[in-house]
Amino acid sequence: MVTGARTGDGGRPPNVVLINCDDLGYGDLGCYGSERNSTPAIDALAAEGLRLESFYMASPVCSPSRGALLTGCYPPRIGFGSFEGLPVLFPGQGVGLDPSEVTLATSLRAAGYRTHMIGKWHCGDQPAFLPTNHGFDHYFGLPYSNDMGRQVPMHEPAPGEDVIYQPPLPLLQDTEVIQQQPDQAGLTERYVHEAVRFLRDAKDEPFFLYLAHLYVHVPLYVQNRFVTKSRNGRYGAAVEAIDWATGVVDHELARLGLTGDTIVIFTSDNGSRARDEGGSNDPLRGTKATTWEGGMRVPCVVRWPGRIGAGRTTDTVVSSLDLFPTLAAVCGAEVPGDRTIDGRDVSAVLLDPEAAAPEDPFLYYWMDDLEAVRVGRWKLHLAKHGRPVDALYDLQIDPSESADRFATEPEVVAALQGVAEQARASLGDARTDRVGGDVRPIGRVADPRPLTTYDPNHPYYLAEYDLVDRG
Repeated sequence: MVTGARTGDGGRPPNVVLINCDDLGYGDLGCYGSERNSTPAIDALAAEGLRLESFYMASPVCSPSRGALLTGCYPPRIGFGSFEGLPVLFPGQGVGLDPSEVTLATSLRAAGYRTHMIGKWHCGDQPAFLPTNHGFDHYFGLPYSNDMGRQVPMHEPAPGEDVIYQPPLPLLQDTEVIQQQPDQAGLTERYVHEAVRFLRDAKDEPFFLYLAHLYVHVPLYVQNRFVTKSRNGRYGAAVEAIDWATGVVDHELARLGLTGDTIVIFTSDNGSRARDEGGSNDPLRGTKATTWEGGMRVPCVVRWPGRIGAGRTTDTVVSSLDLFPTLAAVCGAEVPGDRTIDGRDVSAVLLDPEAAAPEDPFLYYWMDDLEAVRVGRWKLHLAKHGRPVDALYDLQIDPSESADRFATEPEVVAALQGVAEQARASLGDARTDRVGGDVRPIGRVADPRPLTTYDPNHPYYLAEYDLVDRG
């Protein structure tokens, strides 16, 4: 028994299944209003649990978003604002999530949980940064985005220039590359197989499963059985593949008698890309890679039968930063006390429909620039990709950020500007040349090397991927 934990129906500490999608938008699920994609399994989760309407990731792009989720810290706090000048990590870089950081997996494993990660990692591909050095007993998946493999180039090279590719896309088992250039259309099925195997092996003790899908990040290689049924092209097919995977995992939990003992969380790492590719952030403004609502407010469904009331919704602001301290609290694990953690325990919001809504600030960072702050209903924009912006929106009545109130609410503006100053003092703000007073360095290794190198004599399953929407 894990001490200090709340228990589920079976009198044991709750298991945790965290499903994190890639670039899935706020408006991409039926339970969030989509009429383009079919998501019955995810909609059923929402009907049986809690749908959060104001849930945020801490970045509008993947590497900083994922590092923040795992550590409960804003990206600049852990050196994850930018990566040698880039917004995300690329193959072979010598930087990543520092091994001294304590993750949700580290904490749960220390509390007696079995831990397993499947899917996209993207917090550093060097051995020191991989999941097995961050609290996961085992790992199976891609160490970064699925478009970072050997593919046909987006543009023809200029005369005299060589064609430059990324190294072959590696599929890892723990720290070992077990395949290069895998068939992406079959990866979700392989992930589900690995998830089911883990659930069966771990059924008799508390476990944490982190399943991080490759969908709906481009390029979208999807099995024909989903493509032929989709009303929304390959994008809708990828969404429906995610839904199928969710249904299989949920069915296995039920078959093992673990539904009542398991917290299931379904979310996405950031908002969707452009709508003309099939995605939707409706009714929010903006897309992935922006700090408009559509870039960082994402779907989130939480189910814990018997503890979270079925069919509930909440507009309380909750973020991925809160998952670590909240799950630690309900699972009997510890949050490190020797460093700043930005998330807070919001278990009361999840478990009690009458709980008072906290109004802690939420910060919107693009790389190391503070671009907006939200407190309660109000959101103040400060900048957009290096350009100063003065705009204020009442998100309670205007989630699409269409009616600027900056000129009519000077007191609100002044209060939020004060919040921004406090954030700059702690976390920094590159645009205004502020260095944070409470930040930790990114992890670094000497002599970094890619996990793979192209070999023309290697019998790759797919030597190159041929879709042009590689991202």
